[in-house]
Order: sequence, then structure tokens, then C-alpha cells
Amino acid sequence: METEDSSSENGLLHRKQALYSSLDSCFEIQKEMYRGQQYSQIYFARLHLMRTLLYSLLPNWKPHIHVCTVIGLEEGKECIIVGTLYKHMKLKPSILEEYSKERSATPLVRPHNFMHPDDHLILEDESGRIKVCGDVLLPSVYVTGVVVALHGKETGTGDFWVEDVMEAGIPHQIERPIKSGEDKYVIFVSGLDIGSSTSNPLKFQLLVDHITGHLGDKKEQSIAAKIVRVIIAGNSVEIPRGLLNGQNLGSKDQFTLSEPIKELDIQLTQIAAGIPVDIMPGPNDPANFSLPQQPLHRCLFPSSSAYNTFSLLGTSGQNIDDLEKYSDANDKLEFLERTLRWRHVAPTAPNTLGCYPFTDRDPFFVETCPHVYFVGNQEKYETRLIKGAEGQIVRLICIPRFSETGVAVVLNLRNLECHALSFGTEFG
Repeated sequence: METEDSSSENGLLHRKQALYSSLDSCFEIQKEMYRGQQYSQIYFARLHLMRTLLYSLLPNWKPHIHVCTVIGLEEGKECIIVGTLYKHMKLKPSILEEYSKERSATPLVRPHNFMHPDDHLILEDESGRIKVCGDVLLPSVYVTGVVVALHGKETGTGDFWVEDVMEAGIPHQIERPIKSGEDKYVIFVSGLDIGSSTSNPLKFQLLVDHITGHLGDKKEQSIAAKIVRVIIAGNSVEIPRGLLNGQNLGSKDQFTLSEPIKELDIQLTQIAAGIPVDIMPGPNDPANFSLPQQPLHRCLFPSSSAYNTFSLLGTSGQNIDDLEKYSDANDKLEFLERTLRWRHVAPTAPNTLGCYPFTDRDPFFVETCPHVYFVGNQEKYETRLIKGAEGQIVRLICIPRFSETGVAVVLNLRNLECHALSFGTEFG
């Protein structure tokens, strides 16, 4: 994102602007054709891409260690193998087990996290698979779908004892294209959940008024004038799922279904009249379920989509939520950092996270390091600035659900500083 200056004349505040280039075309499913293909092809594409990358890093890691395939392993011989990890999990949900339990008197328990002390990792390539063991590669940290290089040797029991592990690491980062030294802000908000019991229309209206400069004194308005973009990161509406039962809907039910979207369109029109808006679909929005989620259809927003400042793109938090189910971390930001080091935004797709069965590419591969990496629809606001081995600097942000917290996030494009913006409706 490049920024350009705007001036202020006759005491009137002029909104700052930022030039924007959309890079989401790689996630669009346009010429892809589903011909009954399975998910093995996206795994092969991922392994080929990541293995080529890891091979290029081996000379600086273990240049004198022999590299071989799983089928070429010899007992007791030290070597390096590169492959995709598979995590065998005792508690991982199985549709057959769920079906049998539903038909029994035993209540079906759905734990928040499916980890178990007996979980173990398996590494596989095109030639075969082998169970890996050792204290270096912890099952609690990794998930199915991560491609790594392992240094170790095969044991007498047929396992691979890991002595060291190399991940792809945080990729190269381009220089931030900020030409101006002025403060310019991007607002992030997610989990508006319009139509739900937790949604508060007054909170959202206060946010809209702040963004559009209709809230506060001259000082507040001068800050609002520096907001150059608004990003809505998923779960904007909540539609009553009970009505979607395959039956024809009466006029009353049709109104109930469409009302949250109409209300969202009205609010977005106020913002899009003066500021560029990107709205990203989430798991609860009227969009496709599998990743990469395609843009919400413009016909859902007849008023706001009339503005050329209104864009639709992206995904919103499902990848990190899925990692939390199948691995462990100190906080959500650690999950974000891991996906950068693994160079893959959604490593658990398609194993436990639905995605389109691509045949010749894996669009979730992280080719260049972002300057800002955010995830929407989280329980609370968290942020951290991390640094890579080559000087990369990334601002990690967890955006909380606005309907529950009343919190939006403000990012300064000049220095990547970040802070929470809280809106309440209780007055003392």
C-alpha cells in the first residue's frame, strides 16, 4: 500500500488517501474446474514447492549430511529427509465414530482441543512414510500438512530418531512502500454479527460515526481524517440457520433472513461514501464454506457496492482457529508466527479445514513476508511485533469479535504501531 498526501484548506479537514493494489487474485477460483479430483494433488503441489525451497536452504544448514527419501533410509545411518508431517491424533473427530455415538446412549462430547499425550508424528513423501520420534519435534507444536527437513537416523524399531529440524522460515520481505512521513491509519474490525443476540447497533453506529468524522471534537475529527481504509474481517452478519432447511420460505422468513444483510449494507454505505472498505467473508457469512472463501456477492450490498471504494476479498480467522484445535501454543499470536515460519497460511487444509481441491498449485503458500499479519474473530485483542533472521519486521494482530467486545483495531501505516479502539454504550 502506497500513501499520498492530501491538504487542508480554509479550516476544512480533508481525508488522507492511500494508493491500494489488490493482491488477492491468486485466491480467486475462476478457471479452476472440478473434475472429481481428490486432495492428494494439492499435497503433492505443496510438497514439491516446499521441498525445492528447503533443498535450497540445506547448504547453509547441514551441507555434509546425505539427503535421502523415506524408502532409502538405512538403519543407524545419519541423513536428512524432507517430507510432509502427518499428526496421528487419538481424539481427532471421525465421522464414523460420531455417527455410532449419536445412535448410542452415550453422550457425544466435543472437546475444544483434540490433543492427547499419545499423539505422534509421521513424515511422508512420495516413496513412503515413517514414524518420527525424539524430543526435538514435539507433536504438541506441529500439525498435519507442515513440510519440514529432519536430520536424524532410522532406529532398530523402524522409527526415525530426530536430532534436528529445519523449517522453511520467515520469507524475504520487500521494503514498505511508504513515501510520506505522516500518520495514516487502517481500521480493522471483525465479528460484527449483525442479527445476533450479542450485536449492539449503537456500538457499530458509534464506530461508523468515528470513522466518518461525525464523532468528537476537532482533535478527534483530525485523527479520523487520517483513516485511509477500513477492513471488515469476517462474520459481519448472523443468519438464522434454522430457516435454511431446504423448504420454501414464506415472506416473513425471507424478511428475517435478509434483514441483517440490509442493515449491514446501510451501515457500510455510510463508510464507503468517503473511505475505501474491504469486506472479507467469514465462516458465518453467506459465502462458500471452503477456503479460499470467494468474495461476497455484490448483489447482497446494492447501496454500498455502488461506490468504487467498496471491495470484497479474503478470509477471516478459520486457519488459526483450526490450529488451536489440533496443537498447543502460549497464545493465538504464536500460531500466526508459526504459519509464517512454516510459510503456509493454512497447513491443516484440507485435512481438518475445508479447502478447494487445487490440482497444480497451493495458494496458501507464503511467498513473501507480510508487514502486517492479522486474524479476525478472536476472543480478545492481542498484538506483537516480531523480527525475522534477515531483519523482517511483522506486526501480528488478533482482532476481537466486535459484537462481544466493542473493540476495533487501529494500525498506523507509518510505523506499524497498533492500538485498540473501544466503543461502549454504558454511560456513568
